[in-house]
Amino acid sequence: LGIYGFIISVLIAQKVAPEGYKMFDGYAHLASGLACGLSGLSAGMAIGVVGDSGVRANAQQPKLFVGMILILIFAEALALYGLIVGIILSGKSSTQ
Repeated sequence: LGIYGFIISVLIAQKVAPEGYKMFDGYAHLASGLACGLSGLSAGMAIGVVGDSGVRANAQQPKLFVGMILILIFAEALALYGLIVGIILSGKSSTQ
């Protein structure tokens, strides 16, 4: 999940310029970082909750392993959606 924030920060850092950086660009980059960061935070919390309860359930009944892995993949998808939204928002800035 941490690599998603790094990708967004690199994309934003390439577009930041000392001159000609408009307020719209700043808000677009802020929204891009917030979208990626908050979705990563929520995905991390979901993965933690599912991982904890999944390990406990797997210890009692081993056939739940595949279901646990699928739920973890769906929780990871939350952060991936945030990365996609962050890339779109970062691309909306007017500096090239």
